[in-house]
Amino acid sequence: MTLKFLVMSDLHLMPPGETSMTLDTGARLEQAVESVMARYSDFDFCILAGDLADRGQAAAYERLQAIIKRMPIPTYITLGNHDDRPTFLQVFGVDFAHAETGKVDKAFDHEGYRIIMLDSSEPGRVDGALSPAQIDWLRACLMEALDRPVIVVLHHNANALHISSDSIRMLEPDAFIAALKTHPDVRQVIAGHVHLTSTAFWRGLSFTTLAGGHYSVGFNVDQPERPFRRTTGPGQMAVVVGTEERTTVLFEDFIDGNDEIVLAHAAE
Repeated sequence: MTLKFLVMSDLHLMPPGETSMTLDTGARLEQAVESVMARYSDFDFCILAGDLADRGQAAAYERLQAIIKRMPIPTYITLGNHDDRPTFLQVFGVDFAHAETGKVDKAFDHEGYRIIMLDSSEPGRVDGALSPAQIDWLRACLMEALDRPVIVVLHHNANALHISSDSIRMLEPDAFIAALKTHPDVRQVIAGHVHLTSTAFWRGLSFTTLAGGHYSVGFNVDQPERPFRRTTGPGQMAVVVGTEERTTVLFEDFIDGNDEIVLAHAAE
């Protein structure tokens, strides 16, 4: 059997009629859904990996609800630093919060894999954080699945990328990494947050980030003080295919083009 699923991240939805960084993010998500309907309707599910709403507004979450109703496959959700957990739960329902952790975490098994979703958002912080309760829950989920491969999906990247966004990654990753290392077969740790595509091998684990649905960024390696470019494309989702012997992450650019975004005010 083969596991096939999608990961979308950094949707940054605004209420209807409003834009984020000059972009109509709702229209961009509509394009992503059209791609799923056209090419991935046979996939098992889609994970939305945080930064669903740009400013955490209820109207943005209501817009998200309306758009993803058209998805032809089940959709699972966790949160990022732009999200507002109480507002999200008010719109989507309190059942999205995991009883043991109080955050929007979820674990389930499918096609011989265990999938673990972690809510790495913490109010008032741009960087990622996992609570002691989440680490305990993660360890328990991994212990239950020692006989199958594991894929972990969350918003914040734990590994440094040698770019300016390293200051807002998961800055205290040791407990997270130690928990992951209790399992013999963690195939991938997939994140968004950084608005670019990357892969890494760190502490014996494989890490991936996807560019996501919002603007994308350029980078300057080990020169965080240098300005970076913001571009309109690609709008990107990750396409994950898992078999018993291998796990592959591909990238679908559902929006083509990389025009540079020129802001009216540099502080935006």
